[in-house]
Amino acid sequence: MIRFVRMVSPDYDIYKRSGYPEDSPIPTQDAASRIVTDMIRDGLYVDFVERLIRIDSEGFMGRRYDLRGLDDVIGSIMERGYIYDKTTGQFMEDQQKRISLNWGRLRGGDERQMTVLRLDIAGNSVLVKENPRNGIEKAYKDMRTIVTNAVVSRLGRLWSWEGDGALAAFMFASKDKLAIFAGMEILHELFLYNRIGSPLSSPIKLRIGINAGPVRYSHNMTDCLKAETIKRAVDLESKTDPDSLAISRNLFMSLGQSVLNVFAREENSGPTYFRRYKVNMEKA
Repeated sequence: MIRFVRMVSPDYDIYKRSGYPEDSPIPTQDAASRIVTDMIRDGLYVDFVERLIRIDSEGFMGRRYDLRGLDDVIGSIMERGYIYDKTTGQFMEDQQKRISLNWGRLRGGDERQMTVLRLDIAGNSVLVKENPRNGIEKAYKDMRTIVTNAVVSRLGRLWSWEGDGALAAFMFASKDKLAIFAGMEILHELFLYNRIGSPLSSPIKLRIGINAGPVRYSHNMTDCLKAETIKRAVDLESKTDPDSLAISRNLFMSLGQSVLNVFAREENSGPTYFRRYKVNMEKA
């Protein structure tokens, strides 16, 4: 039990936590109860259960472990509003019940591998200047609905929306593909909206950049935006054209050839290599 708990809390010391003298054996039930209490108190209980699920299915150091009662433990977590993602082996909040920026999981300081999507409205100042305020408010509200639906339906979270730019993060399932497909859906839906539903005199045009890498979570979104992974997504967005998205080289391998075929050939701007996807009308 001590070995397993140190997988999620390396400095865990059950003697300091329990008050037992170090030269005294701790009864098994007392140790188990103490560990569970401490994991809950430290905010690591779900992480600990995820580790136990992996050990139960894969074993540990060549040995199999029969973790009795694990199904009941998993059920109790799901009753609290979580679902289990078998692809990543992680619990996340049930989106039918709530949607929070940290997926109901991340604590301040947690670093995870994520895929981030940055979008920006090209020519925002011109749109605002050339259209009435009520038209701008309606169009931007509709655009935000399009973006939110594309992101949240793919287990992503909108982390910020300030002025003419937004940032979304993806952490679960096939996060690279989900982020890319969200970006493509946004461009497609906005393409149609500009032609059949927009109250503006000219179309809304977006630039989107998508990158993957480590991100350290903070309850202060300003701190999250300092991550190099996010800065690179912002840089990619600035390098692409309106009505298009750019994906970094580290995302290419996650895509099948059939998807890569709809992207332009690889190009680079300085040390940055990327591919573009652009929405265009087919020529007759």
